[in-house]
Amino acid sequence: MRAAISGLAVAFALTLHADAQQPDFSQVQIKTTRIAGNFYTLEGQGGTIGVLSGPDGVLMVDAQFAPLGDKIVAAIKQISDGRIRLLVNTHVHGDHTGGNENIAKQGAIIMARENLRARLAKPAPQANGQPGVPAPPLALPIITYDAPVTVHMNGEDVQLVPVPVAHTDGDTMVYFPNANVIMTGDFYRSTGYPNIDRGNGGTMNGMLAGFDAILKLGRADTKIIPGHGAIVDKAAVAAHRDMMIAVRDKVAALVRQNKTQEEVIAAKPTTDFDTKVTGATPMTADRFVGQLYQEIKTTR
Repeated sequence: MRAAISGLAVAFALTLHADAQQPDFSQVQIKTTRIAGNFYTLEGQGGTIGVLSGPDGVLMVDAQFAPLGDKIVAAIKQISDGRIRLLVNTHVHGDHTGGNENIAKQGAIIMARENLRARLAKPAPQANGQPGVPAPPLALPIITYDAPVTVHMNGEDVQLVPVPVAHTDGDTMVYFPNANVIMTGDFYRSTGYPNIDRGNGGTMNGMLAGFDAILKLGRADTKIIPGHGAIVDKAAVAAHRDMMIAVRDKVAALVRQNKTQEEVIAAKPTTDFDTKVTGATPMTADRFVGQLYQEIKTTR
């Protein structure tokens, strides 16, 4: 037990160290990329933003951090008339929802899973044990759902597809059939190892189900836009899923040997993939292994 607690403490320390390095938002520039037709991505600091523009106004996916609000709105005005009508949140984390209030002030309606709204209103405790800070009222989604929703806008039938208990318990992937694009939020990332946010309801099995949902929904040439990392195709998602299964099986074998979390992390079950996973670091590998250990241990 003591070793397991020690392992958790190390994982928390690594996460806190990473989160402590706050960017200088004044230096962040917003990069706009046309992906297909009237669909664009915006990259600044935090999760990738999607923008569908057209005569019906703008549909946004995610909003990055609050201090970037003016820059994001300015970038949107360069590719549209600036009428932001809808904002979809893919999950609760602040690098995707921090800008909600700014975008709501532009007149946008925010849409998200019911669990996401609940976690913004009553957030989980912070890593240091302090209570979470509730989001401002304007930042809360107005429309919530837990079944697939289709938004007919700007010539697109945009599909909002719930992905239960994956990265968090409030994930959504967003499919733009005409643009041939799927935005995944952070349940799939093309950089680093997966992050199963157990504190916000995430699960390993939910992530694997989410990867399968991408593979089922997308076409061979569909562009998969992750929450973080480069745009990929379905083959990359399948490889990511297979990696997760392989590491899971190694961790499960060590759990059956009654190894502690600290011992499992020290065994380096990700070794076969450390040079194959783009952007892999020891911190994301150890965090991933620790998360797998916790889920497998509690479900034995």
